[in-house]
Amino acid sequence: MPWRPDSPIPSSDITPRETLQRWQQQRRSGLLLAGALPLALSAPAAPSSPAAKPLAAQRSPLPGALSTEPPTPREDATGYCNFYEFGTDKTDPPRYAGALRTSPWSVMVDGEVGKPKRWDLEQLLALAPMEERIYRLRCVEGWSMVVPWIGYSLRELIRRAEPNSRAKYVEFTSLADPAQMPGLRSSVLAWPYTEGLRMDEAMHPLTLLAFGMYGEVLPKQNGAPLRLVLPWKYGFKSAKSLVRIRLTEQPPATSWNRAAPQEYGFFANVNPQVDHPRWSQASERRIGQGGLFARKSPTLLFNGYAEQVGSLYAGMDLRRNF
Repeated sequence: MPWRPDSPIPSSDITPRETLQRWQQQRRSGLLLAGALPLALSAPAAPSSPAAKPLAAQRSPLPGALSTEPPTPREDATGYCNFYEFGTDKTDPPRYAGALRTSPWSVMVDGEVGKPKRWDLEQLLALAPMEERIYRLRCVEGWSMVVPWIGYSLRELIRRAEPNSRAKYVEFTSLADPAQMPGLRSSVLAWPYTEGLRMDEAMHPLTLLAFGMYGEVLPKQNGAPLRLVLPWKYGFKSAKSLVRIRLTEQPPATSWNRAAPQEYGFFANVNPQVDHPRWSQASERRIGQGGLFARKSPTLLFNGYAEQVGSLYAGMDLRRNF
């Protein structure tokens, strides 16, 4: 059907500026054949890196932890990344995260707990058996992946800290080191990156403390050496390169909610009925499947995990508490 002026294009179908600029640059460089479609939703070529170390894990027995959908190709999941500490373009983390030093590494767990402690990475790796969990990942930008993560439930660590009766929320803080992270020079967000959960969300068995993906330790551009993974929430809730986990009595301030509260709520549960102010959330495009003009798929409430997590939000107004 030919386009007519009285048939406006939905904002969700408009090519992002960064995608168009990258495509135009590739065209000028002769990297795309004349007439070829821009493959914005396939991974750009990532710089070569040393071979990743394998990370052994057992298949998770948790209900809902093993998606039956085919995983996104590894090169797409590691080459198409949001990690603003290394830049705002999807190609920036693969390009610049190689400078990140992940050893030695430690994470402070403190706040409203009986046993505050600084955990070395080696201690965290040995804390609980590693599980492989194949989770759907939905970005607030309207794209999605399926990723085989490796880790264990966050509650394994929180329980050992012995939360007290005032512990109602959990705050997560990412590394912020300008010497290693060129993106910190920007004013896109207030650094360090912080995120937060209610205590019951943090203690849910599907809430994953991840150390690996695709059978290997986490690539640096994906949040090495450890990150949070919350499959029923938009991806920005899953804080990367964690250095502190603090239990609090009051809701913690979170980076995107603080920067644009009208666009990014505290809960950030995937909900096709609650649009972003600038685009629809009713559908999504899967990374690595057909490029920019791949057919969209309907987005599912709680990203398809309603059976597992819906009871956490019983009685809540999901539009008001977005």
